[in-house]
Amino acid sequence: MPATWIPAALAGLGLGLSLIVAIGAQNAFVLRQGLRREHVLLVVAICALSDLVLIALGIGGGGLLFTAVPWLVEVVRWVGAAFLLLYGLFAARRALRPSRLETADAAAPKAASTLAVAATCLALTWLNPHVYLDTVLLLGTVASTHGEARWAFGAGAGLGSILWFSALGFGARLLAPLFARPIAWRVLDAIIAVVMIGLAVGLAVSALS
Repeated sequence: MPATWIPAALAGLGLGLSLIVAIGAQNAFVLRQGLRREHVLLVVAICALSDLVLIALGIGGGGLLFTAVPWLVEVVRWVGAAFLLLYGLFAARRALRPSRLETADAAAPKAASTLAVAATCLALTWLNPHVYLDTVLLLGTVASTHGEARWAFGAGAGLGSILWFSALGFGARLLAPLFARPIAWRVLDAIIAVVMIGLAVGLAVSALS
Protein backbone atom coordinates (compact mmCIF):
# COMPACT_ATOMS: atom_id res chain seq x y z
CA MET A 1 0.00 0.00 0.00
CA PRO A 2 1.50 3.37 -1.04
CA ALA A 3 2.35 5.67 1.85
CA THR A 4 0.01 8.36 0.52
CA TRP A 5 -3.09 6.20 0.76
CA ILE A 6 -3.58 6.37 4.54
CA PRO A 7 -3.34 10.21 4.78
CA ALA A 8 -5.67 10.48 1.77
CA ALA A 9 -8.17 8.09 3.35
CA LEU A 10 -8.11 10.02 6.63
CA ALA A 11 -8.60 13.28 4.74
CA GLY A 12 -11.56 11.76 2.91
CA LEU A 13 -13.02 10.51 6.20
CA GLY A 14 -12.77 13.98 7.71
CA LEU A 15 -14.26 15.80 4.74
CA GLY A 16 -16.99 13.21 4.27
CA LEU A 17 -18.11 13.51 7.88
CA SER A 18 -17.98 17.31 7.78
CA LEU A 19 -20.36 17.29 4.80
CA ILE A 20 -22.99 14.97 6.28
CA VAL A 21 -22.89 15.59 10.05
CA ALA A 22 -25.40 18.41 10.04
CA ILE A 23 -29.13 18.84 10.54
CA GLY A 24 -30.76 18.23 7.18
CA ALA A 25 -33.64 16.48 5.48
CA GLN A 26 -31.87 13.15 5.12
CA ASN A 27 -30.47 13.06 8.65
CA ALA A 28 -33.81 14.06 10.15
CA PHE A 29 -35.51 11.19 8.31
CA VAL A 30 -32.87 8.66 9.39
CA LEU A 31 -33.20 9.84 13.01
CA ARG A 32 -36.99 9.52 12.96
CA GLN A 33 -36.87 6.03 11.47
CA GLY A 34 -34.27 5.03 14.04
CA LEU A 35 -36.42 6.28 16.89
CA ARG A 36 -39.40 4.35 15.57
CA ARG A 37 -37.20 1.30 14.87
CA GLU A 38 -38.87 1.06 11.49
CA HIS A 39 -36.94 -0.24 8.46
CA VAL A 40 -33.72 1.12 10.00
CA LEU A 41 -31.37 -1.23 8.15
CA LEU A 42 -33.04 -0.39 4.84
CA VAL A 43 -32.79 3.36 5.44
CA VAL A 44 -29.16 3.20 6.58
CA ALA A 45 -28.26 1.01 3.59
CA ILE A 46 -29.95 3.34 1.08
CA CYS A 47 -28.25 6.43 2.50
CA ALA A 48 -24.81 4.84 2.75
CA LEU A 49 -24.93 3.15 -0.67
CA SER A 50 -26.23 6.35 -2.28
CA ASP A 51 -23.29 8.25 -0.83
CA LEU A 52 -20.87 5.62 -2.12
CA VAL A 53 -22.33 5.94 -5.61
CA LEU A 54 -22.19 9.74 -5.50
CA ILE A 55 -18.62 9.72 -4.19
CA ALA A 56 -17.59 7.34 -6.97
CA LEU A 57 -19.29 9.59 -9.54
CA GLY A 58 -17.45 12.62 -8.21
CA ILE A 59 -14.05 10.94 -8.23
CA GLY A 60 -14.73 9.34 -11.61
CA GLY A 61 -15.52 12.70 -13.18
CA GLY A 62 -19.31 12.53 -13.11
CA GLY A 63 -19.40 16.00 -11.60
CA LEU A 64 -18.42 17.36 -15.00
CA LEU A 65 -21.97 16.58 -16.15
CA PHE A 66 -23.46 19.13 -13.77
CA THR A 67 -20.84 21.66 -14.77
CA ALA A 68 -21.59 21.15 -18.45
CA VAL A 69 -25.37 21.06 -18.00
CA PRO A 70 -26.14 23.65 -15.28
CA TRP A 71 -29.91 23.54 -15.90
CA LEU A 72 -29.93 19.95 -14.64
CA VAL A 73 -29.05 21.16 -11.15
CA GLU A 74 -31.87 23.73 -11.38
CA VAL A 75 -34.40 21.01 -12.22
CA VAL A 76 -33.28 18.97 -9.23
CA ARG A 77 -33.40 22.11 -7.09
CA TRP A 78 -37.08 22.85 -7.89
CA VAL A 79 -38.24 19.24 -7.64
CA GLY A 80 -36.36 18.86 -4.38
CA ALA A 81 -37.88 22.07 -2.99
CA ALA A 82 -41.40 20.87 -3.79
CA PHE A 83 -40.80 17.48 -2.19
CA LEU A 84 -39.23 18.96 0.96
CA LEU A 85 -42.12 21.41 1.31
CA LEU A 86 -44.68 18.61 1.07
CA TYR A 87 -42.79 16.43 3.54
CA GLY A 88 -42.44 19.37 5.92
CA LEU A 89 -46.16 20.09 5.79
CA PHE A 90 -46.94 16.47 6.65
CA ALA A 91 -44.55 16.68 9.61
CA ALA A 92 -46.22 19.92 10.74
CA ARG A 93 -49.60 18.21 10.51
CA ARG A 94 -48.37 15.38 12.75
CA ALA A 95 -46.98 17.88 15.24
CA LEU A 96 -50.19 19.91 15.42
CA ARG A 97 -52.73 17.09 15.48
CA PRO A 98 -54.18 16.95 19.03
CA SER A 99 -54.90 13.22 18.85
CA ARG A 100 -51.16 12.58 18.92
CA LEU A 101 -51.15 13.47 22.64
CA GLU A 102 -53.67 10.89 23.73
CA THR A 103 -51.47 7.82 24.07
CA ALA A 104 -47.90 6.75 23.46
CA ASP A 105 -49.14 4.50 20.66
CA ALA A 106 -50.67 7.49 18.93
CA ALA A 107 -47.29 9.18 18.95
CA ALA A 108 -45.93 6.42 16.76
CA PRO A 109 -48.40 5.97 13.89
CA LYS A 110 -48.84 2.79 11.91
CA ALA A 111 -45.59 1.69 10.31
CA ALA A 112 -45.17 2.78 6.73
CA SER A 113 -44.64 0.16 4.06
CA THR A 114 -41.16 -0.85 3.02
CA LEU A 115 -41.74 0.63 -0.43
CA ALA A 116 -42.95 3.95 0.97
CA VAL A 117 -39.98 4.25 3.32
CA ALA A 118 -37.51 3.35 0.57
CA ALA A 119 -39.10 5.82 -1.88
CA THR A 120 -39.04 8.62 0.69
CA CYS A 121 -35.43 7.93 1.61
CA LEU A 122 -34.36 7.85 -2.04
CA ALA A 123 -36.20 11.09 -2.75
CA LEU A 124 -34.68 12.89 0.24
CA THR A 125 -31.25 11.74 -0.93
CA TRP A 126 -31.34 12.13 -4.71
CA LEU A 127 -33.64 15.15 -5.00
CA ASN A 128 -31.35 17.24 -2.82
CA PRO A 129 -29.24 19.44 -5.11
CA HIS A 130 -26.69 20.00 -2.36
CA VAL A 131 -25.71 16.34 -2.56
CA TYR A 132 -24.46 16.94 -6.10
CA LEU A 133 -22.72 20.19 -5.23
CA ASP A 134 -21.08 18.82 -2.08
CA THR A 135 -20.57 15.09 -2.60
CA VAL A 136 -20.05 14.99 -6.36
CA LEU A 137 -18.46 18.33 -7.23
CA LEU A 138 -16.71 19.42 -4.03
CA LEU A 139 -15.59 16.03 -2.78
CA GLY A 140 -14.67 14.94 -6.29
CA THR A 141 -12.58 18.08 -6.79
CA VAL A 142 -10.74 17.65 -3.50
CA ALA A 143 -10.16 13.96 -4.24
CA SER A 144 -8.50 14.88 -7.55
CA THR A 145 -5.82 16.77 -5.63
CA HIS A 146 -4.64 13.47 -4.14
CA GLY A 147 -3.67 12.07 -7.53
CA GLU A 148 -3.32 8.30 -7.53
CA ALA A 149 -4.56 8.19 -3.93
CA ARG A 150 -7.90 9.77 -4.88
CA TRP A 151 -9.74 6.45 -4.56
CA ALA A 152 -8.27 5.98 -1.07
CA PHE A 153 -9.66 9.44 -0.32
CA GLY A 154 -13.02 8.28 -1.65
CA ALA A 155 -12.85 5.12 0.45
CA GLY A 156 -12.31 7.25 3.55
CA ALA A 157 -15.26 9.48 2.66
CA GLY A 158 -17.42 6.40 2.04
CA LEU A 159 -16.42 4.93 5.39
CA GLY A 160 -17.47 8.20 7.02
CA SER A 161 -20.93 7.91 5.47
CA ILE A 162 -21.35 4.29 6.59
CA LEU A 163 -20.25 5.10 10.15
CA TRP A 164 -22.45 8.19 10.42
CA PHE A 165 -25.68 6.74 9.08
CA SER A 166 -25.22 3.53 11.09
CA ALA A 167 -24.65 5.51 14.29
CA LEU A 168 -27.59 7.82 13.59
CA GLY A 169 -30.03 5.09 12.62
CA PHE A 170 -29.16 2.36 15.11
CA GLY A 171 -28.00 4.70 17.89
CA ALA A 172 -31.30 6.57 17.91
CA ARG A 173 -32.85 3.82 20.03
CA LEU A 174 -30.82 5.13 22.98
CA LEU A 175 -33.26 8.05 23.01
CA ALA A 176 -36.26 5.70 23.13
CA PRO A 177 -37.06 6.39 26.83
CA LEU A 178 -37.41 10.08 26.04
CA PHE A 179 -39.69 9.39 23.08
CA ALA A 180 -41.97 7.16 25.15
CA ARG A 181 -43.67 10.48 25.91
CA PRO A 182 -46.06 11.54 23.10
CA ILE A 183 -45.09 15.20 23.48
CA ALA A 184 -41.52 14.32 22.46
CA TRP A 185 -42.79 13.08 19.09
CA ARG A 186 -44.66 16.35 18.57
CA VAL A 187 -41.50 18.32 19.31
CA LEU A 188 -39.45 16.13 16.94
CA ASP A 189 -42.02 16.47 14.15
CA ALA A 190 -42.13 20.22 14.71
CA ILE A 191 -38.34 20.41 14.36
CA ILE A 192 -38.45 18.23 11.22
CA ALA A 193 -41.17 20.46 9.76
CA VAL A 194 -39.11 23.60 10.37
CA VAL A 195 -35.98 22.00 8.87
CA MET A 196 -37.78 20.63 5.79
CA ILE A 197 -39.77 23.78 5.04
CA GLY A 198 -36.71 25.95 5.71
CA LEU A 199 -34.64 23.90 3.26
CA ALA A 200 -37.44 24.06 0.67
CA VAL A 201 -37.63 27.85 0.94
CA GLY A 202 -33.86 28.11 0.80
CA LEU A 203 -33.74 26.03 -2.40
CA ALA A 204 -36.47 28.10 -4.01
CA VAL A 205 -34.79 31.39 -3.08
CA SER A 206 -31.41 30.21 -4.38
CA ALA A 207 -33.04 29.08 -7.63
CA LEU A 208 -34.59 32.53 -8.13
CA SER A 209 -31.46 34.51 -7.28
